[in-house]
Amino acid sequence: MATDSYNQHPARGLAASGIFVAMLVAALSLWTAVPLGWIYIGSKISKTQFPSGGPYMVVAVGILVSVLLIAWLIGRLNGLYVRTTGTDRLSPMRPSWQKSVRDTSTPTETTTVVEAVLMGSVLLAALALTIWFFLLAGSPLPNQ
Repeated sequence: MATDSYNQHPARGLAASGIFVAMLVAALSLWTAVPLGWIYIGSKISKTQFPSGGPYMVVAVGILVSVLLIAWLIGRLNGLYVRTTGTDRLSPMRPSWQKSVRDTSTPTETTTVVEAVLMGSVLLAALALTIWFFLLAGSPLPNQ
């Protein structure tokens, strides 16, 4: 995952992969577990089907605080990844068949770990929503 020789030890690479997966799970929870969890908590706080502003405020503040805590956690995990690998960048993922014969320079623009984690979580959340919408949700139209 790292671009230099700092990451030659197999245990270091395994630890970096584990940190990356932990960051991905934390980022994916931003789109799934946090909103669903706080909506569930808000539904349990409400005594009626038409609640006042209290449960809504609990949900809104809970989501905001949870997102800030998870963002802080992702930042700490990124720091741990940097200490483990020696870099905050992923190595370029360019297939060899796309390289030119004259291509000797290394690319200057690479993806950071946080960018890859957040984009991966967005893509996984979009995939889950698409699967749910088209395969699992069922039709909202009444059966006749």
